[in-house]
Amino acid sequence: MRYRKFKADFIFDGRKISGEDKVLITNEEGLIEAIVNEADAGDNVQTFKGLLSPGFINCHCHLELSHMKNVIETGTGLVDFLITVVGKRGFEKGFIAEAIIAADAEMYENGIVAVGDICNTTDTISTKLKSKINYYNFIEAIGFSEERAAVLFERFQHLYKDFITAGLSNTSIVPHAPYTISGAMFKLINDLSVGKIISVHNQETRAEDELYRENSGDFFRLYRHLNIDTKFFQAHNKSSLQSYLPLLNKAKALLLIHNTFTTQTDIEFAVEQARANKQDLSWCFCPNANLYIENQLPDIKLFINDNCNIVLGTDSYSSNYSLNLLNEIKTLQNHFPFLETERLLQWATSNGAAALGVYENSGSFEKGKRPGIVLINNLQHKKFSESSAAKRIL
Repeated sequence: MRYRKFKADFIFDGRKISGEDKVLITNEEGLIEAIVNEADAGDNVQTFKGLLSPGFINCHCHLELSHMKNVIETGTGLVDFLITVVGKRGFEKGFIAEAIIAADAEMYENGIVAVGDICNTTDTISTKLKSKINYYNFIEAIGFSEERAAVLFERFQHLYKDFITAGLSNTSIVPHAPYTISGAMFKLINDLSVGKIISVHNQETRAEDELYRENSGDFFRLYRHLNIDTKFFQAHNKSSLQSYLPLLNKAKALLLIHNTFTTQTDIEFAVEQARANKQDLSWCFCPNANLYIENQLPDIKLFINDNCNIVLGTDSYSSNYSLNLLNEIKTLQNHFPFLETERLLQWATSNGAAALGVYENSGSFEKGKRPGIVLINNLQHKKFSESSAAKRIL
């Protein structure tokens, strides 16, 4: 058997960083064999400047919105952002398809090997069937109505079946967000979530908690714009997370997205709920999207102090300038200088692989895996610089 051998200034194996005396060995198909001392590696070692990492895991994306790059202004706040997204979906099908293909290729080239992707249409199916990226598809249910929940849910079931019939078996029906899902719709989703991963946009704006605590806030402007009758809704006198999370108790894993306004009490509540229901719980940060829409970032320290499983996402081109996970890492490093490089890379690799259920083959340089190899250049004292870039080399 022939081997490929890779050496760089640093090798991150999914958990820790080793120095330049190590060599990563794979077979010709990219299966990991070992990381060995340079003295034991033999000949034909490829040498690179920078850091070698397993492929990145993008836990939150909307691939089907890739045509919306630079369409929506920054800093609008979430409600105006949502109103604009709804009003600007009418693009030509061919243009949408080309943007999806280009975005998939972009993610692959900058080192992303698996993606948790939000789906409202079948637009991404053809690209995903040809892609080298491993997609987990989250069919996004929306329905803020008790009376019409069952009728609305039929559409999401049909979309789910379209993905399954196409051969994309890693697919779940999931709630969009607490402010667009009624209690009846939560129940329908929950009943079909056994053995599945559930993703939900969580506390991305302060108005979400205002809705659930006080039955007030900016979301009523969205409801008026969309002619949604909200008479059925009653305030819960507690945060949105503490109100809806007990309604998602059957899934095998929960993936909470954004968490910009999540508090210590919310974290403790979610951890206890997940433990009681024997669920895996992960918290996904998409910092560039948070800055793009609300100019606000989560309180990262709260999640670290509670030993949360933290993962990263890019969100979509409607709220980001790139689908590059290293750019998310660099933003977090710039705003939270205390974050160690190892920790940030764990969030982008092994933690993300566990959250999407692909750790068996991705997320770390362990024998028998095919996680991909990413080269990150222009590090300064083991930190990423503004000029650092990620490129897939295998």
